[in-house]
Amino acid sequence: MPPGSHQGTFQPLLHRSGTLRERLHSYTKRTLGAGGSINEAVALPPGESCAAWVAVHAIDFYNDVSTIWAVMSTDPYLASFRPGEGFPSGVEYRWSDDTQQQAVSVSAPVYIDKVLQWIAQQMNDETKFPNSDASSEDEQVALRVFQTPQFAALCGQVFRRLFRVYGIIYSSFFGTLEALEMAPHLNSCFKHFMYFCTEFGLLPEREIEPLEVLVRPIRKQYYNAKQGITSSSTTTSNANSANSSTTGSAGSGGK
Repeated sequence: MPPGSHQGTFQPLLHRSGTLRERLHSYTKRTLGAGGSINEAVALPPGESCAAWVAVHAIDFYNDVSTIWAVMSTDPYLASFRPGEGFPSGVEYRWSDDTQQQAVSVSAPVYIDKVLQWIAQQMNDETKFPNSDASSEDEQVALRVFQTPQFAALCGQVFRRLFRVYGIIYSSFFGTLEALEMAPHLNSCFKHFMYFCTEFGLLPEREIEPLEVLVRPIRKQYYNAKQGITSSSTTTSNANSANSSTTGSAGSGGK
């Protein structure tokens, strides 16, 4: 799939009105809209299913990343990347899915397109991400899906791959987004994503290493806020440091 082919037709994934997914999505919007902190926005609402909360945020974070990548996707510059190029320093993310037994080397823009297409396919499958009508029976069906080990594994893969997309964007495309005045939006989305992942322990440490220079101050803000400490630091905008100071391990597979 050529870079940009998926993003050229990008449509945000919606939560059907009146459903469990829409109710939880609206809770986050209301919290942030009322001036609540990001810590408050990512915390599990009382009485709600943690699995459903993670499912809804997986969809919302996919929409965030896809919207950011859509800005880049038609740039002819993307075609200049060769397989193995464009990843965070010391890392190559290889692609694999259910149709491939071995991970293959692709360029960073192709990897992003494949990730976003794969995530959209999973989320548009209502046997995996139910978006049923608003009835107690349908809600229970959705909760049973969300609470399975298979769904937990799928969500873990979604969050790991979204993190890798952020890593590529910061490492190779931050300058372009900065020129387009999109850097504050990117930083805001990444901070929200990392707060949520930290709250629920969704990312293995080995995944975080390539972006440690960006992740460390965000995590510090998260923990300080959890302890009621107001941090004077802001979301990092030094993406150049991410490119020059990363310490990731080589050759990570696509799964």
